[in-house]
Amino acid sequence: MKTIAELEDFMTVPSDELVQDILQLDGDIMILGVSGKMGPTLAKMAKRAVELAGVPKRVIGVARFSDQSLVDELEGAGVETIKADLLKEEDLKSLPPVKNIIYMAGTKFGTVGNEHYTWAMNAYLPGRVAEKFKDSRIVAFSTGNVYPFTDVVSNNCTEDVKPNPVGEYAQSCLGRERIFTYFSQKNGTPMVMFRLNYAIDLRYGVLLEIAKQVHQGLPIDLTMGNANVIWQGDANEYAIRSLLHASSPPKLLNVTGPEVLSIRWLAHEFGKRMKKEPLFVNTESPTALLNNASHAHKLFGYPRVTVEQMVDLIADWVVGDGHTINKPTHFQEREGAF
Repeated sequence: MKTIAELEDFMTVPSDELVQDILQLDGDIMILGVSGKMGPTLAKMAKRAVELAGVPKRVIGVARFSDQSLVDELEGAGVETIKADLLKEEDLKSLPPVKNIIYMAGTKFGTVGNEHYTWAMNAYLPGRVAEKFKDSRIVAFSTGNVYPFTDVVSNNCTEDVKPNPVGEYAQSCLGRERIFTYFSQKNGTPMVMFRLNYAIDLRYGVLLEIAKQVHQGLPIDLTMGNANVIWQGDANEYAIRSLLHASSPPKLLNVTGPEVLSIRWLAHEFGKRMKKEPLFVNTESPTALLNNASHAHKLFGYPRVTVEQMVDLIADWVVGDGHTINKPTHFQEREGAF
């Protein structure tokens, strides 16, 4: 792939299983916070699945939309758009009633020094949304950051592990889950807490960051020596299909790839493809921020795009100077300061 258009076309192809799930899903789909890194491709995939299913179902994206070009892009793909600031009560109240909500609104980077805004977005706003859409089903994006660090050998961090978040960002994400859970039980609203670990696109993500460091000859910190990743297209598909698994109390769902990946191994794989020798600093810790997504794989199957495919694609993208989004994951962070 050489262009963003090729990338997004590949990333938004729905599987036959997603099309079948769309046939079973009653009601329209609204994506709150659609303008983030994952939202546009999720909306396009949902629309393509609706078209293939041949059902009269609307896909609606809601965001502040500071960039008009994104509005044009989404509407060109058949996704309806609504410009709204969800923290403004009048904007939230004006949204139409929709049966299926995928909640992607939130904030992470810039938390240090701006903690009050992070808590407002990640823990206050979910309560307002849950009240507004109490008669809907809601898939709420969360994060594996709510978990404690996990032994990289056992990788036993399933949904049964009790949260123990490190730092205010991760604490506010657990706050989001707790608030949604309160309103789910109060109103009987079916929900899924979608605990995602590191979606991968060619333009951002853990693998891109490692690839760029190898390509530029920069040292790679091995302190956080392992990570989980999943192709963004697969994560988006899991999110849409999760609507049929919403329950009250909410269903907890870990979402990532099946492997515990070595950062050192990934760097060497990129090095082989780029004809470069990776540089390292520090040594691997025995624990990392991981989750075990075996249950999601049981529900939806293994991700369609493999780690080796991702490494091949990203190596070509970096060597070819493909467009990137300057939004680092800071996956190396062990103190929870974002």
